[in-house]
Amino acid sequence: MRLLLQRTLESIAATQALAQDLLPLLPPGAVVALQGPLGAGKTTLVQALVQALGFSGRATSPTYTLVHLYPTPAGPVVHADLYRLEDPTPLLPELEALEEGARLTLVEWGDPGRLGASHLLRLIPQGKARRVELWEVHPREQQGV
Repeated sequence: MRLLLQRTLESIAATQALAQDLLPLLPPGAVVALQGPLGAGKTTLVQALVQALGFSGRATSPTYTLVHLYPTPAGPVVHADLYRLEDPTPLLPELEALEEGARLTLVEWGDPGRLGASHLLRLIPQGKARRVELWEVHPREQQGV
């Protein structure tokens, strides 16, 4: 894994600014596993990302519906929450089908390996702040000339 970005967030405005900085690091079709304890700000960060992509509505947690789709000018964003699933295996084929053509797939409580995630986004509470780390799960190997 390769660390792409690390930042400490202390406000919603900082989260919105982070979303703008994350988007260039997440190529179209990226599958991002979001990890962090309850209340770490995973859904808040998803909301900032979809708004940065031009979604004008409000992103909410799909804890009970499991998956939400947000249309954006850049393409749809898939937002899944696997918290309530003891075993997410039955949902994975549906999730993979939704990923096709998506600008981003953001999965809360997802295991990067099982999802085939390209990126891992960790949110780590630090008092009233949160440290955010974006990792590329399978960095491209440097090719020599």
